[in-house]
Amino acid sequence: MKFDEKVVWITGASSGIGRHLALAFAREGAMVAASARRMDELERVVAEIHGSGGKAAAFFCDVAKDASIKACADAVVEKWGRIDVAIANAGFGVVGKLESLEAVEWERQLAVNVTGLALTAKYALPYLRKTAGRMVLVGSVSAWFAGPDVGAYSASKAAVHSIGQTLMIELRGSGVSCTTIHPGFVASDITRVDNEGKLHKDRIDPRPAKLMWPTEKAAKVILNAIYQRKGSFVFTGHGRIAVFIAKFFPGMARAIAAKGG
Repeated sequence: MKFDEKVVWITGASSGIGRHLALAFAREGAMVAASARRMDELERVVAEIHGSGGKAAAFFCDVAKDASIKACADAVVEKWGRIDVAIANAGFGVVGKLESLEAVEWERQLAVNVTGLALTAKYALPYLRKTAGRMVLVGSVSAWFAGPDVGAYSASKAAVHSIGQTLMIELRGSGVSCTTIHPGFVASDITRVDNEGKLHKDRIDPRPAKLMWPTEKAAKVILNAIYQRKGSFVFTGHGRIAVFIAKFFPGMARAIAAKGG
C-alpha cells in the first residue's frame, strides 16, 4: 500500500474531491484525518472508511479561522502522533462579474481559498518537517484559464499556484515536498455553493457534462501525483489543453472563454 500507516490530514473532506481523497487514501492504508465544518457529513465519510476496514477520524475545521486550523492540526497530532501528508483542499467559488462583487465577497473568497490554504500549510509544516512529509495544495486550471463571472475564484487559484511555487523554493532541502494540484472539470458540489459559502444541493451544475471527470477517478490521479511528489500537476486532458492555450495563445483563450461562458 502506498500510504500504509501514514497520517493524512485533508481539509474540506466532507464532500467532492476531499471526500473521495479520504476514501482513496484509506484504501492505500492511510490513517485519514478528515476535517471540515459539516461534522455530520464527515462522520458519514469516516463510517464508510471504517466499514471498509480502514482507519479514519473526523475533526472540525473552519479554514476561514486561524485558530480553528491550528487547533485541528494539533488535534490530529494529539490523536496519531504525527502528520505525513497535509492536503489543503477546502475551497469554494464566488460567482459574479468583477464590477458587481462587493468587498465582503472578495474577503470571503480570499479568506477560504488563499489565506485558509496558506495557514493550513503554516500549521502543518512543523509536523511535516519531522516526517519528511508531503504538503499538498489544491488549485485549479482556472489559475491560467479565466472565464466570465469567476474572476474572484480564478484570482484565488492563481494565488494558490504562486504559493505552491514559493513553497517548493522555501522547502528545498528540507525533505518536505509540495505538490500543487490543478484539476480541470471534476464532479463536485463547488457550483452548488453560493457566495456566502452555503450549499444548495438542488442547483444544476452549469459546467459541460461531457468534460466532467468522475470524482473517484480524479482522487486516484491526485493520490498518485502526491505519492510521486510531483510539483505543479495539471489534469484532466482538457485541463492540460486549456492551460497550454492560455499560456501560448492567450487571445484564443479569451475568445473561447467569452463564447463558452
